[in-house]
This record gives sequence, structure tokens and C-alpha cells, in this order.
Amino acid sequence: MNETQAIEPKKSLSLRGFIYAWLFDSTNPNNFQQRFDKWISILIVANMLSMIVEHIPALFDPYASLFHFFNLFSLGVFTVEYLLRLFVAPDDPEFSASRFPRFAYIRSPYALIDLAAILPFYLASFIKADLRMMRVLRLLRLLKLFRVLVPAMQEFSKLNVGRTFRQRVYALLNPTERSGKLQEMLDSFVVWWVFISVVAVVLESVESIHYVLNVQFIIVDAVAVFIFSMEYIFRLYSIAEDPNFKGGVRGRIAYAKTPIVIIDFLAIVPFFLESMLGQLVDLRFLRIFRLMRLLKLTRYTSSTDTLVKALKREWPVIGASTFIMLLLVVLTASLGYLFEHAAQPDKFENIPQSIYWAVVTLASVGYGDISPVTPVGRLMTIIMALVGIGIFAVPAAILSSAFNDQLHKDREMMHNELMRFFKDGVLDEAERSKLMREADALHISPEEVELLIERARLDKEQSENGHLPMDAMAKTPEVAFEQFRIMIGNLRQIMAVGDTEKMHQLFDAPGRATDDEKAIWRQLNH
Repeated sequence: MNETQAIEPKKSLSLRGFIYAWLFDSTNPNNFQQRFDKWISILIVANMLSMIVEHIPALFDPYASLFHFFNLFSLGVFTVEYLLRLFVAPDDPEFSASRFPRFAYIRSPYALIDLAAILPFYLASFIKADLRMMRVLRLLRLLKLFRVLVPAMQEFSKLNVGRTFRQRVYALLNPTERSGKLQEMLDSFVVWWVFISVVAVVLESVESIHYVLNVQFIIVDAVAVFIFSMEYIFRLYSIAEDPNFKGGVRGRIAYAKTPIVIIDFLAIVPFFLESMLGQLVDLRFLRIFRLMRLLKLTRYTSSTDTLVKALKREWPVIGASTFIMLLLVVLTASLGYLFEHAAQPDKFENIPQSIYWAVVTLASVGYGDISPVTPVGRLMTIIMALVGIGIFAVPAAILSSAFNDQLHKDREMMHNELMRFFKDGVLDEAERSKLMREADALHISPEEVELLIERARLDKEQSENGHLPMDAMAKTPEVAFEQFRIMIGNLRQIMAVGDTEKMHQLFDAPGRATDDEKAIWRQLNH
């Protein structure tokens, strides 16, 4: 079921009811409520960053008009949100029972926060106010985040009633059936701080920017290290809840030696080493290792796991391709030294020095700082450049094919799990939540998940009844499309295992097949 289909039944409602169902109804997982809240949250955080930058004249003054436009845009969005929520209050179950639902909404804590975030700026049009005070009042917009945070915290609290503190911490840091949306928000918070800290490290290398923002860079790095350190400590503390790392201290040591946790450690250790030993030893070179924080993102995406699985599976072929490339590099470097040493002893001084030229030639880069001058050397360069195009393309093609194949296998595993869920004939809420978490890790959209669910349901019906679900195919074109693809796949399997020559004879025999069947057979044989 896609979003359009989910909203379509609401069209018989009034405009007010439709807006509520489309934008604010949290009980409907197929509307735009979650996306709307997400973008409002991003806009709130962007406002906070904008306010921080406005206090740095070197960054604010050249772009003052853009910052002013962004402030007006944000104010407009928050105003429209407030008015829409006020408009649909009679349809909101939280206020509909009241005699005056809109007045009940105005008195609610969230509405007061929303009003406080926009009202001062409208009052400033009639009352003279200090511009600096107006900037401070913009901090009130941060309180709007409670509209998203509080429900997530309440959900997390309900899911973890009666559990220990360590179990709660583990559920908060790792995706489990008891994590809820709060865990996703914490992951997003850490990811944002990874990006912020890495951007700060990059900009810090620019002398002119570092001179102006030296204090700000120190503060950003200190806050980032605090966040990453607390995450590291709590992960070590709560990992005992993981069945793979049981055993107290021994389990935590085993967990600390895993690659992703080593990356977490390397993301914070330069700060502490420089703080403790900076007076004794010059450790400024360790600052560049703060870029290791980018590798922390591998924890929050499944793409890396998919790539590692693809590499492990195709490593023999990739290893063979790598060996051939190394062999060609050495041979090319040796021939380059043989033919060019006499003509250019300073550039082709020895074979190790010629390896640089061989690599850039085979990679078809050719920087031009080292190039042959003899006819034989130039001919060899042309040949090696052409050979390099094919040689370097082989591992890339293998890896790309393996990556796509692994993604396909992951989706097939999800389909198999769906079939297991459907054994009892019902897909309950816990199973659906688990499925959505796996789909999110595989970057599968909710629409695709619904199609997979429908496909698994139809496969189960077909296996039980022995016939195709004609009613479902007639009502839903996507279902008919999936069934058609399945049948084409079955036909290809029949062709793969059958005797092609005899099948040709049977199709050509008079009266054995219709013209349409013969056309399909010939088309699939191309």
C-alpha cells in the first residue's frame, strides 16, 4: 500500500479532517506525520546552528541578508504549523472531547511552546526590542523538539517497564525490540556530531578560518569528545546484555577488541593524549586522527556490512585480479627502467622509482611528471595505458556485481522471514516492527516493504490453495506485476533445466502450441 492509497479513503472527510489525517495523525503509519516532524526538527536544529554563526561576525556579516531570509523562512514555517494545528484541533482526539477544542489546544504545553517560538517576532513589529534579545528568544525554538522527544521517551519507558538500568542503556544504544524511536533519535544525534566534528577538523586546517574561530573549534571538539566518550563508556557497560559478549570483564574486553569499538576508541583517544602529554611531547600531529570519527558512521549504516560480505565472497577472484595488477606493475616498471634509464637517469633512476610511473600509467591517470621519451618507451606506455583500462575495471565490475547480488540476497532473506512470520496466518505488530527495522537497515522504503508483505501473503495463499490469487491481482496492479515477474522467472527455470532442442521441436509441432506461446518461447530464448 503506498501513501496515495493510504490517504485516498480520507478524501470523503472535510478539509480539516483530511489535513489532520494526512499530516498530524500519529496512529496512521502511512501518512506524512513522521516526515513532517522530522523536517521540522531539522529546521529547529538549523536555527540553532544559524544563531551560533550569527555571533561570529567574520561569518555572519558577509551573508547577513541570507541569515535574515532563513530566519523569516523558519518563522513562516513555524507559523503555518501552529495555525494548522490550531485549525485541526477539533479532529485531534486529545482535544476533541473538550467543549472548546481549539482553546484546549492553545492551553496545551506544546502549543504554548510553539507560540513562544513565534510570538516575540510578531510583537517586535509593534514594540521596539533589542535585536540581541530577539536572537536569544530564538532559543525558544529548541523547545519545539520536545514535541518529538517526549512521545519517544514515553514509548521507550513503556517498552522497558521493570527492566534494569543496564538493560535500558543497551536498548537505547542498540536496535532491539524494546528500543523504539528514541534509539533512532540517539543514533541521528551521534551521526550529526560526527559530521560537525569532522567539518570542524577540516576547516581548522585553513589558517584564516582557524585564526577567527580558534575558540569555537576547541569548544566543538570538547563537546564532541564528551559525547563520543559517554557513548563508548555506556556501550562497554551495557554490552554484557548481548549474548555474544557474556562474562563480565572478559566479555567487555572481547567487545572492546572488535573493529567498530576500536574505531570508537581512536575517535576520542587523540584528545586525551594531547591533553595529558601535550606539555611534554608535541602531539599536534594526532589531531589529524580525529578524522577517524568518520569511520564511526559504519556503525549506523548496513552498507558497510553488505560491502564486507561481498568482499569476503568474491575475495578469491578479486585477489587473483590484484595479483595480475601487481605483476603488470612490476613488469611495466622493469621495462620502463630498461628502456628509459639511459635517456632519463634522473627520472628512471631505478625500478622502485619506476613503479610510480607504472602505477599512474596502468591506472590511466598519467600525471605527466614522469613520462618516456624514447620511441619504445612511448609505445609501451600506450599499450600499458590501454591494458590498464581493462585490468582496473575487472575488480570494480566484480565488486559492483557482488554488492548488488548481496543486496538481492538480503532482500530474499527478508522475504523468507516474512514467509516464516506468515506461517500462523497473521503478521502481528511485533513482527511488523522487526521487519521495519530490518528494512530500514537495508534502505528499503516502507512502500517496498508493503509490497514484500503482499507478495509473501500471496505466495502463502498460492502454496496453500494451489492457484493464483486472481481477486488480489485484479484489485492491485503491483500484485499482478509481481506475479507476472514470478511466472517469468519460473519459465526461465524450466528453460534452463529442459532440453532446448527437443522443446523447439515440440513448439514447432503442429497443434502443440498457440502462436502467442511460440512467440513467448522465442522471445525468452533470445
